[in-house]
Amino acid sequence: MATLTLISSHDLKVTIAIVHVLIDVVVAAIRHIKYSNKLCVAVKPAISITYCIRINNNHEPLLSKLLTLGNDKSSSCLNCENVLCVIIQPYIVLVLIKEEYLAAMIHVGDNTWNLRIFITDLQVEKHLRVKGDQHIGGIMLQLVDPENPKDWSDHALWWPEKNMWLTRTRSTLDQVGVQADCLLHFTPMHKILRVQLPDLRYLDCRVDFSIKTFAAVVNLCKDLDIRHPEELSLCKPLEADHLKKNFGKFPQKKIPIAEPNGTVYLQPAPDTNSFIPINSAYHGSNGSLDRTQNGNFLCAPVSPYGTTPRRAGTAPGTPISSPTGTWKHSSNGYMTYDSGSSLGDFQENLAASPRSPSPDVRSRLVRPKSLIEKARMNVGWLDSSLSIMEQGIREYDTLSLRFKYYTFFDLNPKYDQVRINQLYEQAKWAILNEELDCTEEESLMFAALQFQINQQNETYQGIDSGIDSMNTANGTDDDIDSALNELQISLEGPNANVDGNITKIPELSDYLRFLKPRKFTMKGYKRYFFTYRDLHLHLYKSAEESRRAAPAITINLRGCEVTPDIVLSQGKFAIRLEVPPEGSNGPNSEVWIRCENEEQYAKWMAACRLASKGRSLADSSYESEVSNIQTLLNLQKPAHGVAVNVDPRSIETVDYLPPRMLRKLSSKAAQRILEAHANVRKLSLMDAKLKYIQAWQSLPNFGVSLFVIKFDGHKKEELLGVAYNRIMRMDLGSGDHIKTWRYNTMKAWNVNWGIKCMMIQFHDENVVFSVQSADCKVVHEFIGGYIFMSMRSKENNQTLNEEMFHKLTGGWV
Repeated sequence: MATLTLISSHDLKVTIAIVHVLIDVVVAAIRHIKYSNKLCVAVKPAISITYCIRINNNHEPLLSKLLTLGNDKSSSCLNCENVLCVIIQPYIVLVLIKEEYLAAMIHVGDNTWNLRIFITDLQVEKHLRVKGDQHIGGIMLQLVDPENPKDWSDHALWWPEKNMWLTRTRSTLDQVGVQADCLLHFTPMHKILRVQLPDLRYLDCRVDFSIKTFAAVVNLCKDLDIRHPEELSLCKPLEADHLKKNFGKFPQKKIPIAEPNGTVYLQPAPDTNSFIPINSAYHGSNGSLDRTQNGNFLCAPVSPYGTTPRRAGTAPGTPISSPTGTWKHSSNGYMTYDSGSSLGDFQENLAASPRSPSPDVRSRLVRPKSLIEKARMNVGWLDSSLSIMEQGIREYDTLSLRFKYYTFFDLNPKYDQVRINQLYEQAKWAILNEELDCTEEESLMFAALQFQINQQNETYQGIDSGIDSMNTANGTDDDIDSALNELQISLEGPNANVDGNITKIPELSDYLRFLKPRKFTMKGYKRYFFTYRDLHLHLYKSAEESRRAAPAITINLRGCEVTPDIVLSQGKFAIRLEVPPEGSNGPNSEVWIRCENEEQYAKWMAACRLASKGRSLADSSYESEVSNIQTLLNLQKPAHGVAVNVDPRSIETVDYLPPRMLRKLSSKAAQRILEAHANVRKLSLMDAKLKYIQAWQSLPNFGVSLFVIKFDGHKKEELLGVAYNRIMRMDLGSGDHIKTWRYNTMKAWNVNWGIKCMMIQFHDENVVFSVQSADCKVVHEFIGGYIFMSMRSKENNQTLNEEMFHKLTGGWV
C-alpha cells in the first residue's frame, strides 16, 4: 500500500493547491457518478478531508459515512475497493491507496487515460492505460494474458452505453468515440439464441450476435439445411395484448442495457424497428450480460416461459456447452442436442415435425380476430441491417424464425426436405389460427391433407426425396438418365413439351354470367358471350355479335385483383375481379364473373390469374395453372362409398380444423375429415405436403402482409397490403381493394426517419403515408425485400447478393 498523509486543515499553505470542494458537492458527485479518477480533496474548517473515488458497487455505506464526517469527533474508518480512509482526528485524514490504483492516477502529461473493460468469460474487470490513437485490435491484444492461453478469436468489444459492436479493429478509440468514462465488454460474438421454428419447436442455436441479422439468418439456415434463406427472417414473439392497439399507441420503450451500476435504457435508432416487447415470451432469460445483486453474471438458460428447470449437473451461473450433435424430441416441444450423431439425422429430425405441440406452447399462439389485428401481427420483424445484439436481444432470449417473403423460389423435394416441412408447418398454423379465411370445403381439404401427412409420418422410414423410384427399381433408367431428366425439368419447366402455335394469339371464349355491383341496387347476373385475348376481356350479347359487332363491354385485366368465390356443395363457381381504372387515379372497379361448371371455372380462373401478373394465354404456365385448379377442386369433393378404417373418435379435431369451423361442424367434424381424406389417401408424404402448400398459395389473401396506415392529409385509418408484386390500398373493415400499385410502375421510394413517413413515387402519382401498426422500417423492408426476390433467377441463384439486399431494404443509399 502507498500512503498519503494530509495534515490538519489549518495548515492552509500546504493544502492551498488542493481542490476545495464542499462536502455536499462531493456527495452529489458520488451519487451521480459524474467524476473522474483524479485525486479530489475537500478542505474546510469543521469538515474532514475526504477522498472522492469511483464507486463500482455499493456506495451507500460510504455516502452515509461522508454525511456524518463533519460531526464525528472520534476516529473512524472508511474502507473501499481501492482506497482506505482512516479518520485519525476531526481534521486529519490518513488516505491509503492501492499502488496499482495510485499508479494509474499519477500519469500526467503522457496523454494516456484509464479504460475499463469487463471480460465476461473471466468475470473480471481490467483497467488499461490507453491513448486515443490506439486501434481496437491493439486494445484486444492487451487484454490477452499470455500466461493463460485461450482461444479469443470469437471475442470482440461491445459498447453497452452506445449499444454497438466495435468490430472494425483498425479504427482508433478517437474515431469510434471511446473516452475515459466508458465501460466496454470483451465478450463472445457467438451466443446462444433460443429460436422457435415454424413448427413451434424450440432450438438453442449458436448465433453470431455481431453481424447483421440478414447474415445471421443466412448462417442459421445453413446449419438447419434450409435453402434460400433470404425468404426467412427473425421476429420478436407477440402476445395477445400486442394485437389490442397499434404500435404507435404503445408507450415507447427503450432498449435495456446491463451496466455494473444497474440497467441503462437507450433510445433505438430512428431508422430501425423500435418495437421492444419486454414480456415473458421474449425475454426468456437473465441474459449473459446481466448482473445479479451480488455482481455475478448469469449465463444459465431458462425456458421461453421461465419454467424449464436447469439441466442436471449445470450449476447456476454456468454457460451450457455449444451444440455438437443432433437435436432430439422432448415432450414439451423443446429440442436438446446430443453429441455423436450425424448431420443427416439432424436434417431428418427437422424434416418431420411432431403431430402437435405441447398445450403450453399452443396456448400462447396469437389468434387475430379481425383485419386490423392481422395487420398488427407484422410489428415484430427484426431489422435485417442491424445486428441481433443492437436490437436489444441478449443471450438466451427467444426469437421466432419464420418465412417472411411469400415467394418461394425453386422448391425441390430432393434438396428441400427441411424447407418444405417447415413451410408446410407455417402454412398449417396460419390456417388453424385463422390468419387466412377458408371455406368449409377448403378447411376439410386442409384437414384431410394434414391427416394424411400424420399417417405417413408414422410409417416414415427416411427422408422422402419426392422422386419416383419405380423406374430405377425396374432397371429401365439408370442414374445418369434420371439426373438428366431432372435437369431438363428444372431448366425448361414441366410444360416444356406442350405443343403451341406461336403464330396465333391464343384466345378463350364461352358464355358466362356477368355482374357489376352497384350501390343501392339489387341487379342480378346477366348472360354474355365472353372472349379473352391479349389481356383484354370482351363481352358480347351473343356469339354471332362477336364476329361482326363491337363488344358491349371491354375490360383490361392487366394488374387486376382476382378472388375466387366457390361453394362446391351449391355448385357456385364465381370469380371476383377488381380492375384498375384506365388512365386515371380513381379506385378499382369491381366486377363478378360466374361460371357454369368446374372445367369452365378452371380455364377462366387460370386466365385471370395470369392476367393479374401481366401474362397472356400464350404463357407456358397456363396449362399447369388450369391443372392445379382442377386438382384442388377434386380434392375438395367428398368421396362417397369409400371404406374408412379409422375410428372417428380417435381423431382430435382441434388439431385439424380452425375454431370457427369446429363450431360449425360440431360432432360431425371427425367424420367429415375422414370423408375428405379418401381423396388424398394415396398421396406420399412429400406429395401431401406440396399439395398443402399449393392449396395454401391458392387462398384469396395468401401472401399479403397487412399494415394499418394513414395517408397524408387523411385522418382515417386504412389498410396497406404488401404482396410480392404489388402494394394495395384496402378498406379497413371489409378488406376490399381500393387501389393497386404494381412494383413495375414504381420509380423510387424513401422514408423520412424523423417523422416516420414514407413516400413512394409511381409513374403517375406520389403516395405518402405514415404507418400506425408497425414501425415504418418494417414496411420499407418488405417492399425492398420483394423487389430483391423478383431479381432472382436460375442463372444466378448460386450466389446471394447481400449487398444488393441491404441497398434495397436498408433505407440509406
